[in-house]
Amino acid sequence: MISVTDADALLAQHCPAFADIAFPIQHAVGKVLREDLVADRDFPPFNRAAMDGIALRYDAFTALDRPIPIEATAFAGAPQLELQSPDAAVEIMTGAVVPKGCDTIVRIEDVALKTLDDQRYATLLVPPEPNAHIHAQASDRKRGEVIVPKGQLLTAADIAVAATIGKSSLRISMMPRLSIISTGDELVPIDAEPLPHQIRMSNAYALQAFLSANGFSAALFHSPDSEAMFSGLLSECLAESDVIILTGGVSAGRADFVPSALAALGIEKIFHKVKQRPGKPLWFGKRADGKIVFALPGNPVSVIVCFLRYVLPFLYRASGLHAPAPLSATLQESVEFKPALTYFLPVKISVVQSMLVATPLKGHGSGDFANLVDCDGFLELPEQEFFFPKGASFPLLLYRALR
Repeated sequence: MISVTDADALLAQHCPAFADIAFPIQHAVGKVLREDLVADRDFPPFNRAAMDGIALRYDAFTALDRPIPIEATAFAGAPQLELQSPDAAVEIMTGAVVPKGCDTIVRIEDVALKTLDDQRYATLLVPPEPNAHIHAQASDRKRGEVIVPKGQLLTAADIAVAATIGKSSLRISMMPRLSIISTGDELVPIDAEPLPHQIRMSNAYALQAFLSANGFSAALFHSPDSEAMFSGLLSECLAESDVIILTGGVSAGRADFVPSALAALGIEKIFHKVKQRPGKPLWFGKRADGKIVFALPGNPVSVIVCFLRYVLPFLYRASGLHAPAPLSATLQESVEFKPALTYFLPVKISVVQSMLVATPLKGHGSGDFANLVDCDGFLELPEQEFFFPKGASFPLLLYRALR
């Protein structure tokens, strides 16, 4: 049995990097970006008018009542104009290049326009301000600067950036083919009527939902407590999947044949059993061809803890996806836990004065599925301690949006 820290180290050591491919931006939203999106020129690429109005030279105007001749009109998308006389102005539209010789824009609502003998004039209604209403060149990004860093799920805004810098295709992660296999004679399909000694499947659907919420998809399978049937199904899934997540059959009971079946199919055990509660029987292994297997305990709370703490971060890393920033929360009341194990304490989370506060929830062990509905996440209490005082902060595995 190994520590949580050692389990982390082994997972990092054996984590592959999933391949990346070129993908058209029209279909890349929601995918994992595997290249930096870099500005191919300054943004904006020129001094840009932020308002409709008139462009002029600031130090040439001191009086409001002097009519200012308008030399020309600058439109968005047209080449840059040049102010011919410092005593004149150029009418300008939002988005247009600020003319050479101009350093200020006066909003159209702050000028009065009139035409006299075919010449247009503007009279200032308010004093001009230096550099007003000009979106300066390179004020957003400089050429060569990273606009969108690799390692994140692409949003519509990121797609817009890619188009702006001329990227019609992007390097994205090939998402792993995932399979979830639940095991156990006690499990029946969700639309079946269970016998008194049976329960409906739930863990596999919970895992599939967690994966989907994080950009991954997985196929669902089930095996009864038959080593031959399980081995056959596992062999088929290994042929079609990059990562397999098992639930159940990994402890030490007579029906817990998963470890031996995995070994028979060439899956090398990297570790089995972690010094933690819940989720101690966690198993992780790898085949020579790079196939990955996580075997999780069958109890619902153990499944969620092991998935959040180990499986999801592993998939993030392998996909090149930056994991969310780590969270911590402060205990609302003191807790004692005497076994020398890392304890994942079920908690309800509230926000108090911009701090996350964790209220422990009393449950009935790792099989208490209903307790997950009231729970927002788990505080990770280290194995070296047994008393955790009120007001102390610990890492938080949050799986529910704060309510």
